[in-house]
Amino acid sequence: MLLCIDCGNTNTVFSVWDGRQFLATFRTSTEWQRTADQYFVWFSTLVKHHGIEADITEVIISSTVPRVVFNLRVMSDRYFGCRPLVVGKPDCVLPVDPRVDPGTQVGPDRLVNTAGAFDRHGGDLIVVDFGTATTFDVVATDGAYVGGVIAPGVNLSLEALHNAAAALPHVDVTKPQAVIGTNTVACMQSGVFWGYIGLVRGICERIKGEYGQPMRIIGTGGLAPLFSQGDVLFDTIEDDLTMHGLTVIHAHNARVEQ
Repeated sequence: MLLCIDCGNTNTVFSVWDGRQFLATFRTSTEWQRTADQYFVWFSTLVKHHGIEADITEVIISSTVPRVVFNLRVMSDRYFGCRPLVVGKPDCVLPVDPRVDPGTQVGPDRLVNTAGAFDRHGGDLIVVDFGTATTFDVVATDGAYVGGVIAPGVNLSLEALHNAAAALPHVDVTKPQAVIGTNTVACMQSGVFWGYIGLVRGICERIKGEYGQPMRIIGTGGLAPLFSQGDVLFDTIEDDLTMHGLTVIHAHNARVEQ
């Protein structure tokens, strides 16, 4: 079986893939101090709790936090007897190479989202991912990542607003009952919710205008369903796009090695 690991700035996700479907997905906070042994104890405990027969023989990793990769490599070698495939490293071959400025390092999460979205929807896409940052990835006709946009993440913006303004409380991200707030919390929720809807719609329209041909918009990340309640922002919402992209890249590398 394949263990897919997506390590983001906030959370790390482990998913077990049996070649046809994901048997289980587990999430933990991203902490670079966590050792290989701690990762394995956490993972194996959850697998046992859910009664899953997870005979892991291969591992693929996507990480936006370079410091955690070492211990994930050690875990793969020590407990699963394999050398993991790490997206963004020279030995990990992408289905289509990105077309960006020379010397540019594209985030592994964006490469994985591109591969997953192209496999499911073809090209000419905008992938909007609500993570620690809100990213917009442009997927060309042939499946290449050709650029995009990085904006502050929703929760990051709320934290900054709360920390910088002493009188403003910490609020949850939710759809407000009205645009015009009648108290501080409602005002903040309206600003974040409708502000990000305007941001997503505006950036996507500008990308489409610059791209010059019809594009579909794919939403992913935990907050994508929430923001789709406020407007028709996405053609499709994909909950497991990143994990699917990891299976696509792994399968591509397996074919290349044959």
